Amino acid sequence: MVRAGIVPRILESWRAPGRVILSLRGMPDRVLIAVLMSAMLVFLIAQTPGHARAAQLDPSVPFQARIGGALMAVMFILPLLAYAVAAAVAGLSRLTPWPVAARDSRLALFWALLAVAPAMLLAGLVEGLMGAGAALSLTRALAGLGFVVIWGAGLRALAGQG
Repeated sequence: MVRAGIVPRILESWRAPGRVILSLRGMPDRVLIAVLMSAMLVFLIAQTPGHARAAQLDPSVPFQARIGGALMAVMFILPLLAYAVAAAVAGLSRLTPWPVAARDSRLALFWALLAVAPAMLLAGLVEGLMGAGAALSLTRALAGLGFVVIWGAGLRALAGQG
């Protein structure tokens, strides 16, 4: 049973992502956009410690310029790319025995991005405190693997319910 609320669902997504995605099916498009933009905001916040560290080590590019570039990329460009990837996955899935509707493809992708947001915050904290190294590589790998698993499980669950 998936509990109501964003935080319990995010935590549950790391244990049973398919079940969580199925419980979110039927979410209106305006809520899907809010999920995507919330994930992007958390990703932007997660980058702040790393940009602060980089600006301290190399003051030729000030912190404000670094955050301005990150803001443009994360809040404007990445959402457009997310929509394009979701549409491509939905289109390509029609060639398989497990087609996924475009709306379901967006749900799986956007929720996976939000579900890995805590791991991205951890990676940002590690980057800000420790810099490049094994710890940062490990936390980024954990976030990336979590994203792929949650997204894949969501697509699989939604394709099975098609």
